[in-house]
Amino acid sequence: MSFGQGGPFDGPGGSGTPDWAALAEESESASRRKRWMLIGGGAVAALAIAGIVTLAVVNSTGGSPGGNPTAKPAASGETVAPDDKPSFPDVSVPPPPNPRDYITDPAKDRAPLTPATLFPDKTMVIGDHSYARTKTATTGDCTSGSQGALGSLLAHNGCTKLLRATYSKGGVSATVGVAVFASPAKATKVMNEWKSGNIAPLVGGGVPDTFCQATRCRTAVNTNGRYAYFTIAGYNNGKATTTDETKAQQIGRDAASYTWARITQRGKDQAAKVAAQQLKEAQQKAKAQG
Repeated sequence: MSFGQGGPFDGPGGSGTPDWAALAEESESASRRKRWMLIGGGAVAALAIAGIVTLAVVNSTGGSPGGNPTAKPAASGETVAPDDKPSFPDVSVPPPPNPRDYITDPAKDRAPLTPATLFPDKTMVIGDHSYARTKTATTGDCTSGSQGALGSLLAHNGCTKLLRATYSKGGVSATVGVAVFASPAKATKVMNEWKSGNIAPLVGGGVPDTFCQATRCRTAVNTNGRYAYFTIAGYNNGKATTTDETKAQQIGRDAASYTWARITQRGKDQAAKVAAQQLKEAQQKAKAQG
C-alpha cells in the first residue's frame, strides 16, 4: 500500500518500503502534542479551582480576602461589629497641692516645727559661702527671744512661736529668728510696723557673749507666708559694723536667704507628702475597680 508521493512508506527511490525514521518522528510529535494538551487542561482546571476558593473566602468575610479576622459571624443578616477596645477604670488624681498653701494656712501647715526641722543642717551653705551652725533655740514666749520694742510688737500680733539659730565663720556671726503667726497678713503687719528692737543674739557654741551686745550690728526683716524672720549680724569681738564693712553684711544676707529657702522647703515637703498620699489612694481605687 502506498501513502502517495513523499509518504512514510516511500523509501529511497520511491520503492514502497516504509520510512521508519519518518514514522518515528511523526509518533514523537503526536506524543508532544498530547502532553501539552494535558498540561494546559490541568492549568485551566487549577485556575478555575483557585477562583472558586477565592470567591468562597470573599463571601465568608463580607469583603476582600484581607477582611477583619476578628469580626463575629452575623446571624440572620445582622451585622456584628468587631469586639470593643478594653476599658479602663475612670480614676482621676487631684491636681498637685500648692506648696504656698502649707506655709500660709495654719490648718494645712501641720508638720512638726522645731529648730531641728526648720534648721536641720549643721552647715549653712549659700553659693560659695558656708557657715557652721553654733546653736538653736525655740520658745512659745516670743518676747523672751527678742529685744526692745520688737517683743511687744510680736506679742500684740499673736506670735505663737519664735525659733532662733546662729551661724558663724571667720570672726562674724548671724542670728536668725523666725516668728510664727496665724496668717500672712499678721506677719506682714509686723514687718511693716517694725521700727526698733530686734531678735536677741543667740550666743554659745563658740560664739562669745560679746557678739552684738551693746554695739551696732546689721539687722533686717522679711516675711514668707505666715512667717516673719529677722536677722542680726556682726562681729564676735563686739566691734561695731560700718557702712563700708562687708563680712557682717555678707553673713547677714546669707542667713536671710537660707531662712527663706528653709521656710519655702517646708511648704514643698508638706505638699509632696499630700501628693504622694493622693496618688496612693488613686492607685488603690483603680485596683479595686480593675
